[in-house]
Amino acid sequence: MQRAVAGERIDATEALALYTRAPLHALGRAADAVRRRRFGENAAIATYLIDRNINYTNVCVTACRFCAFYRPPKHEEGWTHSIEEILRRCGEAVDLGATQIMLQGGHHPDLGIEWYEAVFRAIKQAYPNLVLHSLGGSEVVHIARTSGLTFAEVIRRLRDAGLDSFAGAGAEILVDRQRRLIAPLKESGATWLEVMETAHRLGVQSTATFMMGTGETNAERIEHLRLIRQVQDRTGGFRAFIPWTYQPENNHLRGRTLATPVEYLRLLAVARLFLDNIAHLQVSQLTLGKEVGQLGLHFGADDLGSVMLEENVVSSAGARHQWNLAEMIHLIRTAGRIPAQRDTLYRYVRIHWTPDDDPPFDPRLRSHFSSIAVESPSVA
Repeated sequence: MQRAVAGERIDATEALALYTRAPLHALGRAADAVRRRRFGENAAIATYLIDRNINYTNVCVTACRFCAFYRPPKHEEGWTHSIEEILRRCGEAVDLGATQIMLQGGHHPDLGIEWYEAVFRAIKQAYPNLVLHSLGGSEVVHIARTSGLTFAEVIRRLRDAGLDSFAGAGAEILVDRQRRLIAPLKESGATWLEVMETAHRLGVQSTATFMMGTGETNAERIEHLRLIRQVQDRTGGFRAFIPWTYQPENNHLRGRTLATPVEYLRLLAVARLFLDNIAHLQVSQLTLGKEVGQLGLHFGADDLGSVMLEENVVSSAGARHQWNLAEMIHLIRTAGRIPAQRDTLYRYVRIHWTPDDDPPFDPRLRSHFSSIAVESPSVA
């Protein structure tokens, strides 16, 4: 642990030993020390984002066992948003101060590259300053299959149509033993990493994620981190790492295995120590709640996530933690940090040096979970 605090690289064996045996509070202090060294004069700042997750379809052929959101093709509860509805939701987000849209959805068998290009171009034409941090490695694999293209061709066309960066969606766990158990129809972990590496080399950065708690071993958790670090060594294209926990409601796994908050905080801290080549570490309030989110800022995280103006996928499986912008700022400030709104590139949009810098309370600026298939009149 002291070697990591001093700035030396630790290997996977050492990371596993820290994850399983290091005293919890000492591990947190070590991760916080590494965070403070990395951010230097900005170490007192913790960031948040205002964004909207727009799920364009719930139709999916992948049928992941942990997912409560998808419906198979031709299911009576299946739906796909029109471009007009997607633009309407983008407009609402912009009006509320969002700087980013995360467009994600199921692997619909009828949606090829042309559909995604049309959506991205329409958004960029209507809202040129709105960042499209959207899709992920799994969507690229799916589009390549449906459209008969290579991964590189898909990425270039999405980029040219307006995609700014990829989300870390679809990573789940990259170790194939467990990945095959929870998502047998999804691409392998190696293929997901291949897509991300290809994107990075084409100038499209991304985030990396990890869904923990589906039955993976401690060693597999560390191996997931190792695989990400290995690609990052070659490309430098992962902007942030975002671990979150599997949610047990309404899916086939049914919560037979779960990750505890302590396991999560230990993983967060080890990620800060081990992923020495990834700058930003985001804690998942959505799946663990505000208290654990705030604690994460003392276990290596520099970012508290977003005020999600809409989220439908993880909440379908039971994540019901909600907060508004004022609560987000309060959580950061009472953790002893200075709150700052950021953009997708982690540049500061607004720093709340004192409470006088906080915006007026707006009840609309809150995380919102909805059944958009029911809510929207324009779903087809």
